[in-house]
Amino acid sequence: MIDLNRRHRYKYIALLEPFQEPRELEQYKRRLGFQNAFCKCSAKIWIFWDDDWIWEVVRDIVQHLSMRFEAGNVQFMVIAVYVRCNALERLELLEELEELAGKNHPWLAGGDFNIILNEEEKQGGREFTTYEAMDFQQCINNCALSKVRAMGSKFTWWNGRVKGDCIFKKLDRVLCNQEFEQLYPSSKVQHLIRQGSDHAPLHLICNSEE
Repeated sequence: MIDLNRRHRYKYIALLEPFQEPRELEQYKRRLGFQNAFCKCSAKIWIFWDDDWIWEVVRDIVQHLSMRFEAGNVQFMVIAVYVRCNALERLELLEELEELAGKNHPWLAGGDFNIILNEEEKQGGREFTTYEAMDFQQCINNCALSKVRAMGSKFTWWNGRVKGDCIFKKLDRVLCNQEFEQLYPSSKVQHLIRQGSDHAPLHLICNSEE
């Protein structure tokens, strides 16, 4: 992550499941070169962001951290998502997104949703059934969300096994509402190469030029 930040000079970083104690947050902030950092209640999501941004924590719960930012004259909300494997707990997160969707301002949600939407987002393992994606797809529809255009490998997660036991899935993605899409119509997310993790980093570029 440090090398990626040196290369791209990010304005915002969400680090999911850092496998570090919260007391290490300040050290990571200094090493990344950020002035601001926040660790969510469950310590599963660490956020770093640009010093020029005015910020406010909107919601800090187990499966997501929602923060409102103001950069210049632009206001927007970023929801960092780390969804649990349990279907009932995942449903709680989807309900939270639908509640946040009622707020009339640009926002996006990105991270590990721990679910796929169709059979093309999976290779290997058990056969995909539409039933397992119904709630997620319904949430996307209810919130009027769009998928930010993705580049690179279509899979973002690998189970670490080979041959017949190998499974690839697209568990990580970035979604945005219509207001955010109008603000940054040429946004895209690149799936980078996995390094030391079973998940690929998501490199998001928000571009206002058509």
